[in-house]
Amino acid sequence: MTRRTRRQFVQMFSASIGAPAMILALKKPGQLPLSFSTLGCPRWDWKTILTQASQSGYSAIELRGLQGEMDLTRSPEFSPTRISQSLQDLKSLQLRIINLGSSAHLHEKEPAAHAAQLQEGRRFIDLAHRLNSPFVRVFGDKYVEGEDRKATLDRVAAGLQELGAHAKGAGVTVLLESHGDFHDSPTLLQILKAAGMSTVGLLWDTHHTLVSGKESLATTFSQLGSYVQHTHLKDSKPEGNDVRYVMTGTGTIPLQEIVGVLAKGGYKGYYSFEWEKLWHPEIEEPEVAIPQFAKVMRGYLAKAGVTAQP
Repeated sequence: MTRRTRRQFVQMFSASIGAPAMILALKKPGQLPLSFSTLGCPRWDWKTILTQASQSGYSAIELRGLQGEMDLTRSPEFSPTRISQSLQDLKSLQLRIINLGSSAHLHEKEPAAHAAQLQEGRRFIDLAHRLNSPFVRVFGDKYVEGEDRKATLDRVAAGLQELGAHAKGAGVTVLLESHGDFHDSPTLLQILKAAGMSTVGLLWDTHHTLVSGKESLATTFSQLGSYVQHTHLKDSKPEGNDVRYVMTGTGTIPLQEIVGVLAKGGYKGYYSFEWEKLWHPEIEEPEVAIPQFAKVMRGYLAKAGVTAQP
């Protein structure tokens, strides 16, 4: 029998069952599809992140920096000499890494700057493969001042195609986040259709489409639901001309309705808490906010009929 590399096996497996089913198959028995981003705990070390995740009832973590190092490919925990131990740390607590949050933004017009962003995306895809993580997040980010908007969107779509091609065979899907200037369904749909690859999908940051895009949940999901493979959730209240992030279930973001829309629409991915503590140090500490999100979300998931896998 011909021996296959792990990369070849993952490619064959993911192609045969599809990305949503693959995520479902990789969940640990008896665990809810809950994760949180390390953006919310910028001072926690690796072992603290895993311990807190396990004790709070999460089944996965989403990496967006580790102790101030935003380029995860430079994190000591994932160096050649330590990555095996880090994977064992995850396994021992029945946890997994569901997504790597890169900073790559694909709107850059200047060739060298654009090439640097694509290179970051490729490095994150390679690391995701080594960490058995199915997703890498990238940004479209901004319209370029003085440039026709279609030209910017075409460049973002082409960048997604290039990264999606690199992800083939790695068991990784590149996710464009609804973020920055690209927070409305028509724009995101245009980009995703133009990219047109099975290894490219959408990370639905529900806060951005609701607050910045001013779209209803039904509108967003009806247009983009087939592309959604991961989600970011957080709550907030209006404050002046902006918003303040608040504890889950105490603000104006209809999180229970979001869960219902996703569950009814057949979403099989994770519900990930993006507590932006790194960018907003004044909000509650992760020791408080991260366990509270899991507690509230367990109730929302139960009401929506989302249960732990047998």
